Amino acid sequence: ANDAVLIDTAMTTLSSKIINMHKKKMARIAVDAVLSVADVSRHDVNFDMIKVEGKPGGRLEDTELIRGIVVDKDFSHPQMPKCVKDAKMCILTCPFEPPKPKTKHKLDITSKEAYEKLHTNEQKYFTDMVEKVKKCGANLVICQWGFDDEANHLLLHHELPAVRWVGGVELELIAIATGGRIVPRFEELDAAKLGHAGIVREVSFGTSKERVLIIEDCAKSSAVTILVRGGNKMIVDEAKRSLHDAVCVVRNLVKDNRVVYGGGAAEVACALAVARVADDTLGHDQYAIRAFADALDDIPMALAENSGLSPLAELAKVKSQQIAQNKPYLGVDCLQLGTNDMKQQHVFETLIGKKTANAACYSSR
Repeated sequence: ANDAVLIDTAMTTLSSKIINMHKKKMARIAVDAVLSVADVSRHDVNFDMIKVEGKPGGRLEDTELIRGIVVDKDFSHPQMPKCVKDAKMCILTCPFEPPKPKTKHKLDITSKEAYEKLHTNEQKYFTDMVEKVKKCGANLVICQWGFDDEANHLLLHHELPAVRWVGGVELELIAIATGGRIVPRFEELDAAKLGHAGIVREVSFGTSKERVLIIEDCAKSSAVTILVRGGNKMIVDEAKRSLHDAVCVVRNLVKDNRVVYGGGAAEVACALAVARVADDTLGHDQYAIRAFADALDDIPMALAENSGLSPLAELAKVKSQQIAQNKPYLGVDCLQLGTNDMKQQHVFETLIGKKTANAACYSSR
């Protein structure tokens, strides 16, 4: 499908943001992200399958769309492989440690033999857990809880890469995307509950200690993640908010592909039409109708003021041009390009977004 209008609308959204220098690339990322999880025939977008993650460091133009899931974790042991191909992962909510009594307890070790027996039993617990994981065919462990150094070393010894302290929301997303089941007990592990992915890799950023885990080619979902980069945390957070706005706009267009021209053109055209109705109305009603027409003028006036232009002069200019030329797509030239033609400037807004914003604005008045 032709996605040029989607990109133009997303670029309009990003024009006033901090990332406007790279709005073409960011708009393309937003459009690709939405189309990856959209069911265009049903005009539906599974918004939960789009995740926006940010990592300070690098440049804004290093921002990329990853066709998979990004988890802000790394492999539990530095000697574990940094890349697992054809991953079969068990997703656990049980810890890799021996069971502990629910009540307060005290264990007295009075001899060397007693200590060795305790150590042997503890080792057996760890070994049994690892064997159950290996037996079900898993080659990667995703665990909600942590595990101590002994368990970590045992996993490394058995060549079983592991990721610990994965949050509940991320665990659910991984399970949905990979087709796996979240397993609460080791006894319930079997091959049918494993999640599958083409590749799981750990990525580090330059000389910093920042690392993330990327899960790509997920078996059951087209989940995508936008990985935002920037010079510092403030830039990254602002870029994440901007991209979220752009993604929402593209999502609205997939749901309803009708657009209106921006730059206050739609509001001016509506204000002129409402004012004509007020002229033909008798009695007190005409004042209420005219007040609504005046309220519509607030949007183009605010746009002109924010662009460093004279609000009244710009509004009068746009109104006179729309009346003289009968072109409802003439708006405020915020970018100072020398033309008020929003069609020529490719400034669009979604009809859904315009309806929502105007309803909120005028109800507050």
